[in-house]
Amino acid sequence: MSASRTKFYLDKQNAKWLGVCSGIAEYTGIDITWVRVGTVIFTLLGGFPWTLIAYWVTAWVANDKPYGLYEDKAEKEFWQGVRQSPARTTRDVRSKLRDIDRRMAAAETHYTSRNSRLADEIDNLK
Repeated sequence: MSASRTKFYLDKQNAKWLGVCSGIAEYTGIDITWVRVGTVIFTLLGGFPWTLIAYWVTAWVANDKPYGLYEDKAEKEFWQGVRQSPARTTRDVRSKLRDIDRRMAAAETHYTSRNSRLADEIDNLK
């Protein structure tokens, strides 16, 4: 069974400790440095025991990211967009499919129309 591309995973390949911050960065699309800096600042500004507890619970509950989950950067960015705004992603995909359908219909109309010049060119190719 293939891995879910919209699920949170620990990213052990880019991990410094247990892979929680790198997993959050992978999931949200935020730079990993900012996630780590934010975690340290939040911990120092009063979230000390709770930040560590949340970190350990997340590391214990979450699964490791499967090897080769994303084929390339474009696929990774697409799935991050799906997680951030599924409605917008669906709208974008529908728009692209409508555009492709419109272009195919125009090509089909042009090909099947009574265009004698086009028919002559096709006959010349035979």
